[in-house]
Amino acid sequence: MDWKALPSLAALRAFDALARAGSLSAAGRDLNVTHAAVAQHLRALEDFFGETLATRDGQAMRLSDTGRELATALGEGFDRIGEGVARIVDRKANRPVVVTLTPSFAETWLMPRIGGFWAAHPEIEIRLAPTNALADLRRDGIDLAIRFGAGDWPGCESDPFDMSRFVVVAAPGYTAARSLDALLAGQAHTWFFSAAASEQRVWGEAIGVDFGAERLRELPSNALVLGAVRAGLGLAVQSRTLVAPDIAAGTLVALHEDDARGLGYFIVTRPGVLSPGARRFVRWLKTAAGQATLPQT
Repeated sequence: MDWKALPSLAALRAFDALARAGSLSAAGRDLNVTHAAVAQHLRALEDFFGETLATRDGQAMRLSDTGRELATALGEGFDRIGEGVARIVDRKANRPVVVTLTPSFAETWLMPRIGGFWAAHPEIEIRLAPTNALADLRRDGIDLAIRFGAGDWPGCESDPFDMSRFVVVAAPGYTAARSLDALLAGQAHTWFFSAAASEQRVWGEAIGVDFGAERLRELPSNALVLGAVRAGLGLAVQSRTLVAPDIAAGTLVALHEDDARGLGYFIVTRPGVLSPGARRFVRWLKTAAGQATLPQT
């Protein structure tokens, strides 16, 4: 298409609005411009075609034969554009919301709660992508991530989601100690860490655990870490959010609890506008996190 052979697109849009609305003032309201601006576009088109396209008829505008011919062509064209745009918008609005998060968070926090979202929004499909890897949101087509850290991921927007405290946990019969001092004063212990959770070591060092004098075992995932600790094989440092169900059920006991030291779970998105489904899911996540807040002891 030779765009240079066409009049101004803004002028064509103004004339289409004039033909549909029937007056300069009504067309101006539809386009959020003054009626004088619409009249200026009309004069520009009449100069371009060398013909009268519309004349005033009281408060209304009457189209000439050429004006009606142009209005028909523009109406068909703009309607088709509108239909195409609507299809794309609807497709984006109705596509699954892709969420990446760690397997441990998905299993321990999200899955026991997500039934509430499904019941409230059966029309929105949530596609979970559990992984310990740091996904590229744009490259991998991900709408949002739930990540643990300090909220400083480059090129992303981070919104604090759950800044829960951390705890040192063990199976109920693992040790008689019920405080950190008593725990560290005794024999060396085995501490389990997830290879994908560097914050666990940071927390441990912050509370004075000498990992040079302790036995350390690194496992591929936090789910394996929790499995080992539940089995009474040692200790772990965990976000309270992840172990709250175990503590409540009595399968784990908290031997020490402390401030998260700036680390927590964040809702991470790409810069820009979220799809309607993703916005609803983010609102639900924040509500669910608020309802799940536990007393800090």
